[in-house]
Amino acid sequence: MSQSNDDPRGPVLHVVVVGFHHKKGCQVEFSYPPLVPGESHDSKKLPDEWKYLPFLALPDGAHNYQEDVVYFLLPARRGEQKCVYAVSCYKQIEAKALKVREADVTRDMVQKSVCVLSSQPFFGLLQAKLKLITHAYFEEKDFSQISILKELYEHVNSSLSGSILEGSPAYLGISSRDLVFQFKQKVLVLFKLILLEKKVLFIGSPVEKLVSPMMSLLSLFPGIIEYGLAKASGYRPHLSVYNSRQHSTNQTSPPVAATNGSNESPESEASVSSSDGRTDSAELLQPPGSGGTGRLRISLASSESDWETLEPGMLEIESAGGTTGPPTPEGALDDDAVEVETDVMKQEEEVNQSGETLSGLEENDRGMPLAIFTKGYLFMPYMALQQHHLLADVSIRGFLAGATNIIFKQQRHLSDVIVDVATAQLEVQDPELRRILELSTADLRFTDWLLRHVSEPESEDLFLNGTDWEGGDDWVRAQFALYIDALLASTLQPDNERIIADYGVGFVSMWQNTHNYRVWHGREHPGMVEVTEGHPFQGQYSVSDVKLRLAHSVQNSERGKKIGNAVLTTGRSMVQTSKAVGHSVGGALHNARSAVSTWFSGLTQPTATDQPGAEES
Repeated sequence: MSQSNDDPRGPVLHVVVVGFHHKKGCQVEFSYPPLVPGESHDSKKLPDEWKYLPFLALPDGAHNYQEDVVYFLLPARRGEQKCVYAVSCYKQIEAKALKVREADVTRDMVQKSVCVLSSQPFFGLLQAKLKLITHAYFEEKDFSQISILKELYEHVNSSLSGSILEGSPAYLGISSRDLVFQFKQKVLVLFKLILLEKKVLFIGSPVEKLVSPMMSLLSLFPGIIEYGLAKASGYRPHLSVYNSRQHSTNQTSPPVAATNGSNESPESEASVSSSDGRTDSAELLQPPGSGGTGRLRISLASSESDWETLEPGMLEIESAGGTTGPPTPEGALDDDAVEVETDVMKQEEEVNQSGETLSGLEENDRGMPLAIFTKGYLFMPYMALQQHHLLADVSIRGFLAGATNIIFKQQRHLSDVIVDVATAQLEVQDPELRRILELSTADLRFTDWLLRHVSEPESEDLFLNGTDWEGGDDWVRAQFALYIDALLASTLQPDNERIIADYGVGFVSMWQNTHNYRVWHGREHPGMVEVTEGHPFQGQYSVSDVKLRLAHSVQNSERGKKIGNAVLTTGRSMVQTSKAVGHSVGGALHNARSAVSTWFSGLTQPTATDQPGAEES
């Protein structure tokens, strides 16, 4: 399966510069070729489908970092069939260092992003080239020197014209090995969450470290990055409960200045850092007796009328005020929500009856890539605050999204799982989903096998890591390709209860009701004849399995966390005691402490961070 660039000129569609204006906010300052046909290169106009581009290219809180890298997707423009892939390199420079200082530069720091929009998902390759060009552009200290940006457009298109997606261009800079090392056993939990099409939100900063594990996670799914993201940023435009309720609130609520009166009391407040260094405010307003339903009020210090995605002054978005529960009361969904659900069910029935896929993706003889990121399941490696409303839109079935702003983390009811990138912790909201995601013994063998072959990277070079086969990036991806092939083959077997038990009966049952599985199951795949059914690590239970299960329980349960802390505390106490009571007795205590520590270290090898709320064995 191969695919050439649709545009003979090459994959790069536009090179764009986004800057922050102290009054107008994030705005496009230059585009080559112009984003809107017929406009000049310095036009600020944007296509309607790309109205969020400035806020994605210049991320929220960017002023906290000297430079950053952002990956994001833009929806297909009218008449197009595929989304657009974007890489943005952000930098800031002191205004006094500029050789040519424009009149509207009134702050001490100047913040800009250079962004490349591509028709192909060459994220790592574009990042490598764009970083160099962005550095050279800033070294000029004169942002009117745009010739280097035009050269970037011509050079990349000439060098990549006619390139195919398979191989290094799509995976350059994406390390599946680092993902396994970071999340350990939880990497398989994340893998299953995407198969289940759940709402998975990654939280972290800077953006470059946020998007890296998400891209690595997608690389574990055969063909997803190359061919499976074409529809990952589009959805059918329905009027959502979220927006309709917002409209109702705007019609009936008193003026914003009066919303802090006696009828409403703030429940929580968080600061929202914007790209210019100012601190805006956001607070969750909850009327007494409202049962946890409130409004998210975002205060934006803007007086200009040309912000295209946010109203100036105060914007109120209605959402649930509590940390759990649905965004609307049970049974409160309007006709639009019912229409969306009915529409999805009808199309899924058509898949089963006609045997033809509606995903529109180019597949191989085994049905890869799976139609996960289609029909309202979105991939947003970075999500701007201005896109917050998408999380509650009834047209969105689910998402894999990344955010840096604390507002997204506070709105826990809008996602099924929150992933903290810094600590590698998974917060699963639903206890039933938590139970379904519990790894089986065969799954634990699989993750243990991965971890024994993946070691901490010694090199800091992003593009040289994982080049060895065994334990390298390609090897890790091959293991997951084998896993999913065997899983699919197992579901096709009659009387397969015993076989699928190794994957988790609850998980397989839930997965078979998802859109991606129904699309796959609705077609014939000749390549599956060569696949052996059954878990790759199925087998008789042994003593080592007991150790794996016990270690997993210790690592991922609250009780295990307490045991681990107790062992470490006891060890420190023994050290202090040995120093106080002398050599002979102290030596015995030290030996005892070493034995306990050695046993515990062996039990918890490989180590994983705690998963709050995980079920105990």
